[in-house]
Amino acid sequence: MYAVVALAAAAAAGATVGVTALTADHPHRAAATTELRSGSPPLFLDLGVRTDAEAQALRRALTLYDKGRHGEALAVFRRYHSLEARVGAALSEWPQSLDSLLVLGRAYPGSAIVQLHVGLARYWSGDGTAANAAWATAARDGPDTPYGVRAQDLLHPRMPPGVPMFVPSFPDPPELAKLSPPEQLAYLARRARAGAAHDLLLYGVALQRLGRPLSAERDFAAAAAKAPHDADAQVAAAVGRFTKDHPERAFSRLGPLVRVFPRAATVRFHLGLMLLWLGQLDQAETEFEQAVAEGPSTVLGRESKTFLDRLQSIRTSGRNK
Repeated sequence: MYAVVALAAAAAAGATVGVTALTADHPHRAAATTELRSGSPPLFLDLGVRTDAEAQALRRALTLYDKGRHGEALAVFRRYHSLEARVGAALSEWPQSLDSLLVLGRAYPGSAIVQLHVGLARYWSGDGTAANAAWATAARDGPDTPYGVRAQDLLHPRMPPGVPMFVPSFPDPPELAKLSPPEQLAYLARRARAGAAHDLLLYGVALQRLGRPLSAERDFAAAAAKAPHDADAQVAAAVGRFTKDHPERAFSRLGPLVRVFPRAATVRFHLGLMLLWLGQLDQAETEFEQAVAEGPSTVLGRESKTFLDRLQSIRTSGRNK
């Protein structure tokens, strides 16, 4: 399932707007443990599309941390005083820094970035119960942040990471290709403020990819209100309602659209996509097949075919083992 869902991110990256979040992607599945784990907890810093000097330095430090060069990373983190830098500095001194991380957690009880990493520190030190409590706090207090999204991943380790992303069936504005990520985001925001449904959808996709699912949901809902007969807008509003705690919020809205838009590949494609998150691969395959039948030469038809090929490859590999 995880191999298939990895394609979902690739589909979103290839078929949606060109905004690229300049973030790091780290392992984040957790299981119960009763002793200090080897190595250091993963460090997750999301700096969005920032390009300022501190953001660039913190990305370099994060790369050093991931390579195990913690002393060098620490030297960079200590130059700054943001919470990102303070969390990075603390983890760079692991395991001696457990107490300082817990102190930071008490000082910032409502900070999603702090509570996410307090949970990782708790988990790495063998306290799974306290880890889950910290992740629940991060998810509750930062639901519209990448840190809250990552906390939800840790609280639902049997589900794929992240949430299903809406993939528009219409093309990006050609101007995007000429812009840097910060410029892309600003450009999409300006267009969204004008209020056209498809511009709201494109900005919502960018927000989804930047770890702001609630903001994306609001823009998707606004697009759906403006364009009640537009399949993309209605599907996006449904997909934006997906949460790991309550996926039924999205399915209850998306399922009926099969009857409203019986020939729209976007409905079937996104049903298949969300079913992957629930591990219902057979039903997802059925939906992707229908999406291909509805529009074999469309963007979503081609992406559906990619998923179907991957599913078949995995099944064939499994039979050969």
